[in-house]
Amino acid sequence: MHKVLFFCFAISLSLSVSAQKSKKDRKDERRQRVNALIKQEEEGVIAYHKHNVFGFKLTNDGYGFFYEHGRAQSIKKALLFQIDFSERKDPKEKKQANPFAPASPFIYGKINYFYPLKLGVQQQILFGNKSNKNGVAVTGNFGGGLSLGLLRPYYLEVNDTATGGRKSIKYDSADSTNFTNSGLLNDLFVASSGFTKGWNEIQVKPGAYAKAALRFDYGSYNEVVSALEVGVTGEYYFSKIPQLVFSKQKSFFLNVYVALVFGRRR
Repeated sequence: MHKVLFFCFAISLSLSVSAQKSKKDRKDERRQRVNALIKQEEEGVIAYHKHNVFGFKLTNDGYGFFYEHGRAQSIKKALLFQIDFSERKDPKEKKQANPFAPASPFIYGKINYFYPLKLGVQQQILFGNKSNKNGVAVTGNFGGGLSLGLLRPYYLEVNDTATGGRKSIKYDSADSTNFTNSGLLNDLFVASSGFTKGWNEIQVKPGAYAKAALRFDYGSYNEVVSALEVGVTGEYYFSKIPQLVFSKQKSFFLNVYVALVFGRRR
């Protein structure tokens, strides 16, 4: 009986010592990993497995925002998956106020709002790491994907001479000539119909895009993404995009942009 108890005690003691060693080993490994990350951060090295960021951008013909999920392939490379939504305006667009009625300004001759929705993949390459944790890391991104041009008809709210009230018209309606008859401003045009009109009439124009950019990450901590990005985007659609009555419709759009990017990596 005593031998059995001694044997059980010896096994329990052995398991306890083994567990303590295992726990100590895990603590040592964790400490070494943390020390390595601290050293990398002090040296300016950005090491991560994945990141999630948002960006807000201004372009030469509009504005937009995007979401990006990145997966590291190595310290130097990462694969980026992006979804990008923006509004593109024709350079000839000009808002006009109706001097005869206090109402929202309208855009003379505008046919459609144009919203490119882009889904794509990019390769990110590290060009220059931070010299220290307060430095700037420079990466280059290039890639492309699918672009869907969403067209929402532009409506005007005008005086209805037949009823004495008001009605909404768009360019391809029976009243489309009103869009080019600026001489009737005083008794015809009232205002833009606003943001809520036309969403149930969206047209989709499929296309493709390519993109190249430089990103300057100035964040003080590696787990936080704080960056400025500048780039160029080219989009091609398989049919022409009607935006303005007096502008030539085109299928290819080239624009430059600057974006603020923020998020987290781990």
